[in-house]
Amino acid sequence: MSEPTRCSGATYPLVLLAALSPVLLLTAVYAQAGRLNWLLEVGPALLAFVVLGLTYHRLPLSRFAYTAVCLHTLVLVYGGYYTYAATPLGNWARDVFDLSRNHYDRVGHLAFGLFPACIVKEVLLRVTPLRRGGWLTFLVLSVILAAAAFYEFIEWGSTYLVAPDVGQAFLGSQGDVWDTQWDMLMALIGAAVGLAALGPLHERSLARLMARLGRVGA
Repeated sequence: MSEPTRCSGATYPLVLLAALSPVLLLTAVYAQAGRLNWLLEVGPALLAFVVLGLTYHRLPLSRFAYTAVCLHTLVLVYGGYYTYAATPLGNWARDVFDLSRNHYDRVGHLAFGLFPACIVKEVLLRVTPLRRGGWLTFLVLSVILAAAAFYEFIEWGSTYLVAPDVGQAFLGSQGDVWDTQWDMLMALIGAAVGLAALGPLHERSLARLMARLGRVGA
């Protein structure tokens, strides 16, 4: 009985992947910012798909977690298609609210904390002795902040390791000398908001997953 149950559990992430695939393909082929910029922006999501696929049978995640991966990918794809500094949504908000710049990159870095925080939380709960509480929250926030800082190194390095124009588009600082600090802060805020606001939904989804896995192992 265990194998059919495991297969049925794999249906949801496969459905999400099937829905995302044409979006990924079309935006990669017709990216207004160029395919190299698209790959730089969306590459982390593609790498995450590979990791999640390789670890599925050993560590399947909750539906909430897979949904978070899907939504985060869409945020990355939108920025990768146009570049974060030139997204129509960001330009619209800049004009309507009389902002100094296109702030879609702030949205992207907020999402960098909002969605991955649940993945980090779920993995720590599943593979370590940690329990829900202050230390778990502290470690999740620390991992997200460290990942955000590491990503800033990648953005910085891209201006030297790839074509300068692509590197500058990928960096997306728009002349803001505090862009790096803002990006890391937004990721930290996103993680804190995600843990607080989305926590109950995540907990229910995780409980359903653990109940299913308990039946499989029985």
